Amino acid sequence: MTKAYWIVRVSVTNEANYPEYVAAAKPAFEKYKAKFLVRGGKYEVREGAHRARNVVVEFADIETARACYDSPEYQRAKVIRNANADADFIIIEGVG
Repeated sequence: MTKAYWIVRVSVTNEANYPEYVAAAKPAFEKYKAKFLVRGGKYEVREGAHRARNVVVEFADIETARACYDSPEYQRAKVIRNANADADFIIIEGVG
């Protein structure tokens, strides 16, 4: 099986409420065994546009990554995220 990843770039627009998203998303992350490889941290922009936060989440495979995103648990959390942040979000398969 080839692992898959969420690559998410986030600009939080409401810092006070953003932790609600993190808490709401936790059940989906636990259910689908998400492994955070990057969550914030220092970064350098070498080319192109950027957002303030960068996140890389590893999943067992592309089906699991999609299932987590499409899950009712994550979709509820996404509503909170969308109210408090702007994001670019892709799901991508890793190298086999």
